[in-house]
Amino acid sequence: MKTLRVVAAIIIENNKAFATQRGYGAFKDGWEFPGGKIEPGETPQEALVREIREELDTEIEVRDLLDTVEYDYPDFHLSMDCFLCRIVSGDLVLKEHEAARWLTREDLGSVAWLPADLGVVSAISRGYLQDIG
Repeated sequence: MKTLRVVAAIIIENNKAFATQRGYGAFKDGWEFPGGKIEPGETPQEALVREIREELDTEIEVRDLLDTVEYDYPDFHLSMDCFLCRIVSGDLVLKEHEAARWLTREDLGSVAWLPADLGVVSAISRGYLQDIG
């Protein structure tokens, strides 16, 4: 089975997590933490900064690794490094996503998360939903 290596930004601000709704592909309309594929020669952190700049026109600072999710979809295995991040500059402009929401701990279950993101949602709801400065 093919392995897809990706990164996800867990952007926390005002005790809320930023979530995006996919606007394309097989998982269109599913909710996820923004990010994308790691290109050859990139570190996961470099890939995440690039992806957020491309997808959301925003500069982030990548902080700690929160979790690495390993998930088997029907056609591939996903390995997703999830990093806590903070916004340095930009307005989170949606270039590839249908929608976005800032979710409180109580709101985390209010969107239809993609399966691989559910484990990260669980970790956040247990106490990582605090501002990182």
